Amino acid sequence: MDRALLADFLRARREALQPEDVGLPRGQRRRTGGLRREEVAALAGMSADYYSRIEQQRGPTPSERMLVALARALRLNLSERDHLFVLGGIPAPRRIVRDDHVGPTMMRIVAGLSNVPAMLMSRFGEALLQTPPAVVLLGDFTRYAGPSRYLAYRWFTGEAQVRSLYPVEDHPLRGRVFAAEIRDAYTADPTGKAGEIVAALLEASPEFAEIWRSREVTATHHHGLKRYLHSELGELELYSEVLVDPEQCQTLLVFTAVPGSPSQGKLQLLFAVGP
Repeated sequence: MDRALLADFLRARREALQPEDVGLPRGQRRRTGGLRREEVAALAGMSADYYSRIEQQRGPTPSERMLVALARALRLNLSERDHLFVLGGIPAPRRIVRDDHVGPTMMRIVAGLSNVPAMLMSRFGEALLQTPPAVVLLGDFTRYAGPSRYLAYRWFTGEAQVRSLYPVEDHPLRGRVFAAEIRDAYTADPTGKAGEIVAALLEASPEFAEIWRSREVTATHHHGLKRYLHSELGELELYSEVLVDPEQCQTLLVFTAVPGSPSQGKLQLLFAVGP
């Protein structure tokens, strides 16, 4: 435990918060910004004296429970929470990521892309948000329930709608890409949701089982040029530009075409064509 660095970090995070950030009234007698020590202590469920002694580098070594309470009281993100635990001399808790939760910042970004095809995906290939042009281009990926929520599951169980999005000659590569993406998630957490998806696919799809046995991990190229088929516009050649949210393990795909190309002209017709 590094008492000095722990005290400095807690003080800095306390002073960076305003009462309104944590649902407290500001009051008329507050002369400086930030939270008071007694306010942080109350939010964390500990005595003001106990918290003050930590900031003054003379308190006991905080327990894991106390560090969790302080992280919650100070509204720390996952990286800040992990740093707090390092300073406290305790291994950081295992991260439990709600990858299906869309934060307000990402929602604003997607809303600002309303005129272009864009789609927010979880690390398991579940569509969380789509712009209207993305629905016209790809179909509504958010309407599925159960295992069919995951793009790889629909692909390997032969769902016609997702298979028809790509030319037949591109299907082998698409299958390898989807399998490699699932392997990335499975490697990170084999006993969680990825493990359930893999088990279901191994039972349901001989194609997936064959690719899975090859253990390929290099086929994930979100940003590469891909061909898409649209029932009215025909073939489009599009790039998928990627924005990654590492905290939520989510990926925002923005579909673009080469300026002046036939595919760019087709993209501009998406609103007129409709779903």
